[in-house]
Amino acid sequence: MSIVRLYGILGIICLSFACAPNETYWEDNPRPKSPLEELKTFQIEEGFEIQLVANEPMVQDPVFLTFDENNRLWVVEMRSFMPDIDGIGEALPLGRISVLEDTNGDGVMDKSTVYLDSLFMPRALGLFKGGALVAENNALWLTHDLDGDLKADTKVLLDSTYAANGIPEHSDNGLMRAMDNWYYSAKSKLRYKFRDGEWERDFTEARGQYGINQDDQGRLIYNYNWSQLHGDLVPPNYFSRNPNHQVSTGIDHGLTLDRRVYPVRPNPAVNRGYIPGTLDEQGKLLEFTAACSPTVFRSTLFPTEYYGNVFVCEPAGNLVKRNVVEEKGLVLEAFDPNPGKEFLASTDERFRPVHSTVGPDGALYIADMYRGLIQHGSYVTQYLREQTLNRGLDLPVHMGRIWRIVPKGWKPEKLPKYSELSAEALMESLFHPEGWHRDMAQRLLVERNDPSIQPILLEKFEKSTSEIGKLHVMWTLEGMQALDKDWLYQLLSDGSSPLIKSHAVRLLEIRFSSSHEEKSALAKELKRHSNNPEEKLAIQLALSAGILEVGDAFEVLRDIAKKQNQNPLFQDAILSSLHGNEFDFTIQLLQDEAWEKKTEGKEVFLENLTAAIIKNKNQNEIRDLLAIIEKRDPSWKEEVLLTSMAIHAGSVQDVGFVKLNSAPIIFTAENDRLEIQNLDRLKRLFSWPGFDPSQEEGEEMLLSAEALVQFARGRQKYLTSCAGCHGNDGKGVNRMGPPLFDSEWVTGDETRLALIILHGMEGPLEVSGKIYDAPEILPVMPSHSTMDDASIAAILTYIRNEWGNQAEAVSPRTVGTTRHQTQGRVFPWTAEELNRHIDSKSKEGP
Repeated sequence: MSIVRLYGILGIICLSFACAPNETYWEDNPRPKSPLEELKTFQIEEGFEIQLVANEPMVQDPVFLTFDENNRLWVVEMRSFMPDIDGIGEALPLGRISVLEDTNGDGVMDKSTVYLDSLFMPRALGLFKGGALVAENNALWLTHDLDGDLKADTKVLLDSTYAANGIPEHSDNGLMRAMDNWYYSAKSKLRYKFRDGEWERDFTEARGQYGINQDDQGRLIYNYNWSQLHGDLVPPNYFSRNPNHQVSTGIDHGLTLDRRVYPVRPNPAVNRGYIPGTLDEQGKLLEFTAACSPTVFRSTLFPTEYYGNVFVCEPAGNLVKRNVVEEKGLVLEAFDPNPGKEFLASTDERFRPVHSTVGPDGALYIADMYRGLIQHGSYVTQYLREQTLNRGLDLPVHMGRIWRIVPKGWKPEKLPKYSELSAEALMESLFHPEGWHRDMAQRLLVERNDPSIQPILLEKFEKSTSEIGKLHVMWTLEGMQALDKDWLYQLLSDGSSPLIKSHAVRLLEIRFSSSHEEKSALAKELKRHSNNPEEKLAIQLALSAGILEVGDAFEVLRDIAKKQNQNPLFQDAILSSLHGNEFDFTIQLLQDEAWEKKTEGKEVFLENLTAAIIKNKNQNEIRDLLAIIEKRDPSWKEEVLLTSMAIHAGSVQDVGFVKLNSAPIIFTAENDRLEIQNLDRLKRLFSWPGFDPSQEEGEEMLLSAEALVQFARGRQKYLTSCAGCHGNDGKGVNRMGPPLFDSEWVTGDETRLALIILHGMEGPLEVSGKIYDAPEILPVMPSHSTMDDASIAAILTYIRNEWGNQAEAVSPRTVGTTRHQTQGRVFPWTAEELNRHIDSKSKEGP
């Protein structure tokens, strides 16, 4: 179908669309509406209402909201964003940060003070004692108000590398102060902390795209424009410690596969609206395309079932989605409680919710950028350009509204100013039922840093029954550098919950593990708990063991590995704590009676250990590992080690770096322990007199050096995400999934294969002449759309070149293009439908 014809169809859709469920009229050529007119366009979940808090000219192009200790609303205004369709004028310093106040208590902001202006594309701020961290002009600045007039008097460059990528959609943002007293950002590998009068800059894992938040336990929550809800299952900076192991769990965990959205109006002006499947037959957006700003609702203002929900903004669909989050063991899962209807949606095409926050009153606040065009010029397609210009969506600019969502009948009440509260009152607020108050109290107590309150905090901790409040006490003391070592050890000995104990272990590691004596004391305590801990404590023990002396660490990690080797999260945690000691740990496991019996979890764990040994590139370790394999009677363990060596040898760039005096037996004797492909890969590791692998690549090696790296990475991803249904050996698992070896679905069209993993597939299907259907396999293979393109491409490259399969590698670009072209598909494929889709694409040609 031509784009021109598609434009015509979309125009008909727009003109013929009747009314939304509440009979609100929408216009095909939308004019800007007044705030009161826009208010009439909202549809909101039963029992709630939306109230106007501020609008232009008081606020213009708001992109970030946060409240300070005096209940004032700080707003980042990106006033130079896309002044016209070509972005002309975007380089002008028009941005500003304003502080809004409600001086008469009626719930509406009536005073605005410009804290800082003449800014280049400001995007975030983090409040700090007497001022704020400000992200603008591709850098991070430290600003201070020295005389209390709410206007910045100083502006000092803190980090010139922050937000170095100037594209607004893909540069650092957030500056959220987390429970651990660090400021974190989305789309960033940087974090910051103020300690001893100095700012510390530290590297951390990259997270999300726009907006970052935390839950009650301090777990970081974020998202991507294409995947609405991700988060960390473990504390920051543990899973990035071991350069020899690439984790597959724990960080960047997708809480839900649900990408479906339910707008109440057509959304033709989306960047990929011309791609079939992006919009439904009414022209409405089918799935997230601009997900941003996840906000964990840690407030009691709404009914009980809303506490802990996560609200996600979707400005392209003019809506805000509500997700219910459930904790299942160590894993977080989320779901839409009302499929088919969003928490908040508007029939006004200019309603652009781009950021949200919870206020001191417990309400949910929404930053509405209120404009027609929200796509940055770097990514405006020809389709979107024509939609924007033809329908008058490019102008006007410099508008904006801030909305508040509250229960029906809610009236604003006077709130205390936290800056005026005594230390006693702030300490009480650490146990407040609302997250905003706990966070603010912690921040102010840390900033005041009064050592005299430490014994009072400990007393309040003992008397309280609030587990979350106790966490805030612990991290307040950490921020003040007032932790008591004996007190933390006492928490591990008394009846504290596993959550409290896990944070106590983490704090002991952070503050009391610098000397040999401290490490020995911590080791003794960790070993005391490692035999039979509850999961929440066990995972922290596995993580904190990495700080111990090697022998003590091994003892703790062996205990945990015996009981938790089936759990990928624990496998990653243990490997993250080995960082360079994988070989010695492997030798101990090979000698451990508990590892005589084969399980899938043990196989995967040994594979990952071997992969780390190869990546460590210690010649002696690799020689010894091969010698052990050759000398021992073959068992499942030796076969796993050998196969894993062969797979991960493919990712080695310096081929033949392990020097041998003669050819290993594995290459000279007749054996059937490895397929030819894997044997050729294994040879890449070694060289000996008369043999140089760089000169003697086997004919069976079809993959390039880059693809071999993909192949090795894909194996590790496969073990975590796919082996449970298809088996470690690709032979399929009864009642779970069909075989992958000798499968035309695997070695056939790469786009078809990518579509299966992106959207899922339901039976029946035929593999090598056999029909597979429920109950022999699961009725539906789930989507893996929360994975990034590179991970999916690695898995596909792996399965297309393992178990005797031979096919070309799959590139991340192929996966990304396929993802974009089928955006909007929210149901799994059937075999017939998928083949028909691929056939139609091949007939269309390039």
